[in-house]
Amino acid sequence: MEKVPITARGFQQLEEELRHRQQVERQRIIAAIAEARALGDLSENAEYHAAKEAQSHNEGRVMELESLIARAEVIDVSKLSGDSIKFGATVTLIDEDTEEEKVYQIVGEPEADIHSGRLSIGSPLGRALIGKAVGDTVEVATPGGGKSYEVVEVAFR
Repeated sequence: MEKVPITARGFQQLEEELRHRQQVERQRIIAAIAEARALGDLSENAEYHAAKEAQSHNEGRVMELESLIARAEVIDVSKLSGDSIKFGATVTLIDEDTEEEKVYQIVGEPEADIHSGRLSIGSPLGRALIGKAVGDTVEVATPGGGKSYEVVEVAFR
């Protein structure tokens, strides 16, 4: 069973989502199925089929979350330090084409959300950043073409 690196905050979010899906969503879907059953003929009952589909989706996500939590290797970022980029680092980059500053935290796949500044360690940019330090330039091939970034800060918080 392969371990999945994750920050303590990411682990807590997975546990909260699991708890919500098991305790809130399950009950809501069960009620929706019961309500749809009361409407009669199930073969032509769109509400029933939609509720069953929602139940299937929810249970699939519950199984996925349970697996991720079981395989999680929680890493306390506050105990990390150093000058080079590694898992958990918060990195400030300057896009060498646009001079735009970007700040990302290198996190595990389950908690990655580029719009929130959480970059997966397995992404092309995440992989390219590992081992780099302040002053280094990082070249990354993206679907829109090559990008070049300069590392201006590495922090662990």
